[in-house]
Amino acid sequence: MFDFAKKDIGTDHIENASPSNSIDKNIEHAVVEETIDDYIYLDKPFYKYWFFNLLHWYIFVNTLSSTSNGYDGSLLNGLQIISHWRDKMGTPTGAVLGALANGAVFGGFASFALASWFSDRFGRKPAILIGQVISILGAILQGVSTNYGFFLAARIILGFGTGFTAVASPCLISELAYPKYRDTATSSYNNFWYLGSTIAAWVTYGTHTMNSNHAWRIPSYLQGAIPLFQIVCILISMPESPRFLVSKGKVDQARAIIRKLHTGDDYSEKATAFVEFELKEIQAALEMEKINANSNYMDFIKFPTYRKRLFLVVFTGCFMQLSGNGLVSYYLNKVLDTIGYTEAKKQLQINGCLMIYNLVLCWCLTSVVHLFRRRTLFLSSAIWMLICYVLWTILSARFAISGFTDNGLAKAVLAFIFLYYLGYNAGCNVLPFLFTSEVLPYSHRAKGLNVLNLTINTTLIYNGFVNPIAMDAIQWKYYIVYCCILAVETVVIFFFFVETSGYSLEEVARVFGDDPSQVMPHGVAVSEKSSLENKESV
Repeated sequence: MFDFAKKDIGTDHIENASPSNSIDKNIEHAVVEETIDDYIYLDKPFYKYWFFNLLHWYIFVNTLSSTSNGYDGSLLNGLQIISHWRDKMGTPTGAVLGALANGAVFGGFASFALASWFSDRFGRKPAILIGQVISILGAILQGVSTNYGFFLAARIILGFGTGFTAVASPCLISELAYPKYRDTATSSYNNFWYLGSTIAAWVTYGTHTMNSNHAWRIPSYLQGAIPLFQIVCILISMPESPRFLVSKGKVDQARAIIRKLHTGDDYSEKATAFVEFELKEIQAALEMEKINANSNYMDFIKFPTYRKRLFLVVFTGCFMQLSGNGLVSYYLNKVLDTIGYTEAKKQLQINGCLMIYNLVLCWCLTSVVHLFRRRTLFLSSAIWMLICYVLWTILSARFAISGFTDNGLAKAVLAFIFLYYLGYNAGCNVLPFLFTSEVLPYSHRAKGLNVLNLTINTTLIYNGFVNPIAMDAIQWKYYIVYCCILAVETVVIFFFFVETSGYSLEEVARVFGDDPSQVMPHGVAVSEKSSLENKESV
């Protein structure tokens, strides 16, 4: 079934930490001197192997967590266009409307620490299940809401459930994925956000003509359909994470899952060698986690090279959410109002088409992202978005000067909204989590990703509260603010972003001035080690 080939062994390996003497010598040998490619390659396209089709079905089921989140994001866009929802909620505007947009964010904050602990303590599957059960409860409460406060509480509950799935599902995807396709599988998680947003956009389009509260209650109830489907699929056949099983001492169960999903239950000597290699990788990573337990968040402040990493992580989170996307993601109706598209049916059609466009665009970008250098793609994305926003602003101003009568200008603005998302999806959707994982050393990777998520949620609060107030107050003039922000982002990326493509995870350390051969077990360079020890002795 497979063709295994032993090759010359080099130093380019998978994990980027200096192995400790406490690690088993066999594990050390496997991680430091060999790679997956030393053992296996496929002689046919992946889709011709039945077990890969099964594995990718499991990965798709896990991406439904992102789909649920995307449904929520687009739903509020659609509901704002439905008059019965506005009447029931008291026609919210400004900060009051912003609180609804941020309801799910508040819930996510509440579950942030608990979700991570629960996922590590009880497993990825239970964390997803409990998260989606909570999401279904939130969807039901959202559908039966009788006033603004009730609806806001339901959205906070939805966000609490999403917090569990947002932690557990990406972990389960990366820990189940076949090594060769792990990057693609992991990056696909974010892309399925647009599948949910597309569904929500067209559901609200289908119900908006109902002359009753069912126009918004039905889409609200249906928000629980995706979590329900995911729960059923998980309960029927979803395997647990091999990494989690190994961490709990259930090595045989982990071995059986890897053998089934990565070799198709092939028990040949060569396939067994591959399975055992993967197990040793997992065991080595767990050993390194124990060694690196003394790493802490203050390292990002104490040491110069880590301060630069922290800056890149925080800026990447800001780049994702403060590049103008927040206006269209949650307040498309307000943007469309400024260019004369005020009819509910037309706004919902544009919303639905934009989501389909983004969905297809993200899938295409994911398939080719490996062909581009990281910094180049970030910079190109920022420049493209800046150009689109400047022209978008100029055309909106001209439309306002014309007395909101020039349909040609309105159509041109709409075209630039679509063109803008080409740049946004290339730089702010496909790359950020991959880039963040590369700039962070193994010992601080989880902590750095937590900082990234915290930054994203903080900027989402800004988007939720400031954008609707500003759009109500100054309309198209608010676009100038984002033109300035995008200009600053372009300059920062040009001068401060590092290139990480073409390096192994360990070699990226050289980009920051660290010598990867002289990195302490918990990730601090030897040049910084004496400073750390002196402070500890004091």
